[in-house]
Amino acid sequence: MTYDFKKDFDAVVVGGGVAGCAAALESARSGLKTVLLEKQCAAGGLATSGLICIYLPLCDGNGRQVTFGIAEELLRNSITMGPGGIPPRWREERNAAEPRRFRCTFSPAAFMLTLEKLLIDAGVEIWYDTRVCDAELIHGKVSSVSVVNESGFGRITARCFIDASGTCVIAHRTGLPCIENDNCMTVWALEFSEGVERDLGKNLDMWNITMSSFDGESRLCLSAERRAKFYPGLSDDELLAKTVSRGCSGKIVSDFVLESHRILREHYAGADREKLFPVILPGMPQLRKIRCIRGEYVLKDGDAGKHFPDSAGLIGDWRRPGCVWEIPFRTLRPAGGIAGLLCAGRCSSASGDAWEASRVIPSAAMTGQICGLAAALSVRTGREIPELDTTLLRDLLEQKGFVFHEN
Repeated sequence: MTYDFKKDFDAVVVGGGVAGCAAALESARSGLKTVLLEKQCAAGGLATSGLICIYLPLCDGNGRQVTFGIAEELLRNSITMGPGGIPPRWREERNAAEPRRFRCTFSPAAFMLTLEKLLIDAGVEIWYDTRVCDAELIHGKVSSVSVVNESGFGRITARCFIDASGTCVIAHRTGLPCIENDNCMTVWALEFSEGVERDLGKNLDMWNITMSSFDGESRLCLSAERRAKFYPGLSDDELLAKTVSRGCSGKIVSDFVLESHRILREHYAGADREKLFPVILPGMPQLRKIRCIRGEYVLKDGDAGKHFPDSAGLIGDWRRPGCVWEIPFRTLRPAGGIAGLLCAGRCSSASGDAWEASRVIPSAAMTGQICGLAAALSVRTGREIPELDTTLLRDLLEQKGFVFHEN
């Protein structure tokens, strides 16, 4: 291929969602020449462009914080330019529901702006409107990515790559093993709704439908009222076929967005347009579990509360108080001793229920920071990712406040 430009960095972070931003922040703060590649024109990914504006808990639901570092920094940053707050008595709660824990709701636009400022202040080079279209694996090491933007086609080389794309684009393009899972129809919209009083202020509400599969693969979590309104006359099998997809393709993305827009038109049809109307729609498809790396270890059902000798941090389960997961460092690197690549956020290695627990903002921020620090350690020591001294990595993380084991 003929390239219009070529660039070289210490670290390349693919994806400007929360995981990618955390990775880029840690990498740059650790002294690496770092570039962040983002296909949207805003930082924050699903949290901001996707309007998923709930920063889920950093605690276990019983008054104990389990996730620290940049994950906490970004939570507090998300509400510096807009409404939202942390429940003041979260430390006193026991067996607390998610809204009473160490979490917040934030303005997506406000978080976009403050998150970008953190990146700029850290010295991260940000490339918006840039899509990774290929990657190169040579002798077991990721060596470059090919990108396209308004400057043309480019080739970027680096000592280390961090994939926080949400689609595991580097592994997918180089043929490394990945895991796919189902995505159910999800619709969020920021709307003007006269008279409501929510976290985002008076008359602003975040309307959503979030379907999820339960009872195996046979049913969807959707109220009878909403099913009758949006999917009248469909059998269970027809509903599943229409609203559940696996993996990612151009057609899946287009169909997902078109179907979510159809639901929104139905939602607002017949409403008093002075009292109820959409203000902002998602700027990206809300596909949550597209593709992740098949890592040296795959976090799986039953691993909650399990001890791992290479645990790199803890996350609380946002669905169940008292449930804590250790995240092994092995879930952040590909199987097979592949060098030059780390995977953060939704790209970290998980399956089933573990993927549901680990795909969210706190885990994304934490795994991003771990990957950024590991990249810096790799570049500074000259040791490839599979050869890193994980004891040294954990020592550095501990200095940043990380806790590795539940007990």
